[in-house]
Amino acid sequence: MTTAQHRSADEVAFNARQDVRTRQILNAAATLLLHQGSRVTSVKAIADKAQVSVGLIYRYYENKEALVRAVIVDVLDQMGYQIPRALEPVEDPVRRVVAAFTAYAEVVRDNRKAVLLTYRETVTLDRESQDLVKKLELETGQFMLQSVQGAIEAGFFRSNLNPRPYSYDLLLIAHSWALKYWYFSERMSFEEFVSTQVSIMIHGALKTEFYSDYPDLLAETP
Repeated sequence: MTTAQHRSADEVAFNARQDVRTRQILNAAATLLLHQGSRVTSVKAIADKAQVSVGLIYRYYENKEALVRAVIVDVLDQMGYQIPRALEPVEDPVRRVVAAFTAYAEVVRDNRKAVLLTYRETVTLDRESQDLVKKLELETGQFMLQSVQGAIEAGFFRSNLNPRPYSYDLLLIAHSWALKYWYFSERMSFEEFVSTQVSIMIHGALKTEFYSDYPDLLAETP
């Protein structure tokens, strides 16, 4: 192996370790910040929870507000990564809407504490950070909006359906797995939650002449 190859392998290994440490820090921060709030939670407490040094956290984040912002932005970054990949192999306009919703909901499921933190702590951030969160939220919402617009333009969804509030409603519904987890998790699995919400949203948007083409989406069981 050449020196350059060794260096490349070392960089890959370093980045992998950094990703693991970053994930440890963000997960610990999300848990403590959600339970205690940003005013009470100290960086030392987060470091102890993540089993890393305080100095390591400050290598990545200049202060506690930067760490709060990172937890929130991380969820939006994951959405920006996962949703287009879920959409890539799907050509059917109606199923693209479902794929976008499902991918969005899966990120919410996998980052439930961080999603809750987004609702509670965004207001504590400075104006620049709040604007960044809003910008990223609008950007990730574009995948859903474009999918809905595509289904309307292809003639599958009602022509009088307003795509902007409809697509944003779908994002809010996905968030409800985190916001009302206590309710939904006691009554259904995540897969049942998704299929039920998909059935409701497709019934409300799909032209009736296409119902027979999507029996699996209109059914409320996975």
